[in-house]
Amino acid sequence: MESFIHYYNIIVESSYLKGASIILLSVFVAKTVDVVFTIFFKRIVENTKTDLDDQILQILHRPIFYTILFTGLILSIKVLGAPNYIEFFWVGGFKTITIIVWLFVLSKILVISMNWASRQAENSILQKNTIPLFSNVGKIAIGLFGVYFIFLSWDININGVLASAGVLGVVLGLAAKDTVSNFFAGFFLLADAPYKEGDYILLDTGERGYVKKMGLRSTRFMTRDDIEITIPNSVVAASKIVNESGGPVENERVRVNLQISYGSDIDKAKSILTDIANGDDGVMKNPEPRVRFREFSDYGIKIQLLFWIQKPEARGRVVDAINSKIYKELEENKISIPYPKMEVILPPK
Repeated sequence: MESFIHYYNIIVESSYLKGASIILLSVFVAKTVDVVFTIFFKRIVENTKTDLDDQILQILHRPIFYTILFTGLILSIKVLGAPNYIEFFWVGGFKTITIIVWLFVLSKILVISMNWASRQAENSILQKNTIPLFSNVGKIAIGLFGVYFIFLSWDININGVLASAGVLGVVLGLAAKDTVSNFFAGFFLLADAPYKEGDYILLDTGERGYVKKMGLRSTRFMTRDDIEITIPNSVVAASKIVNESGGPVENERVRVNLQISYGSDIDKAKSILTDIANGDDGVMKNPEPRVRFREFSDYGIKIQLLFWIQKPEARGRVVDAINSKIYKELEENKISIPYPKMEVILPPK
């Protein structure tokens, strides 16, 4: 017992031995915590259905070890009684390294958590095309917090800088409100995903074409005239969007409305329309084209030809060809198309 007290007094009286003892103790504690943490929590995560906790556990155990080790190094430097500038340099350096390690750890946990969450719900806001956006926003936020704590570790007060940055942010937001509006609109368009790149869409503003590129500020469309249109996302978000490629397949149903005069052979008219649709290469054979008798009108019988096309952009060409053939065939078969007439009776001379 006396020998233990003797050696203890020697260690306590010597700052170097005290510092070395703290380092050895921190290594022992770090290794012990690492082993206990891994074994204990490994048993827990093995009984869960998800693999997310397994991945997080695999990421966490090494940073925890180094955090405890660096804490011991910082304490050992403080008890050495080194000059203030040396202590300030080493303590600040170890704190900075610890913060940087945890920044990388949190960023990695953020990415794997988002990838896991995106697989849990089919209509989740976290989708394949939105994960990079949320991931980058999360990494920026983590980075900003990291920079703040790094400044604190070097005893640098940045409250004044933060206040100035807040005022500057308000001024810039007011000056660039349109850009900010487009940015948030683009953010929600990517999150809500009413369309994706390659879809053929129609806006109520009249723009129609393929989505070429989706950005945070604007969306680019390629029209059927091979003209690229760039529309601010705030305009797109405020518009009614018709996604003609939004179904399970890109096929689109086309309706051609027609009137024939009363007294016409309706069965023959239906047969003519069906044969015209079946004979056009742009019309799909499955589902089959069909003709429906819709209603009686003031001037004639309203019928409708329904058929499917493979690509939405082919609508104009196919409808033009179908309408031209319908007009020619009806004229050849003496089936008239009614139209309003006005009979003018002039008084006798």
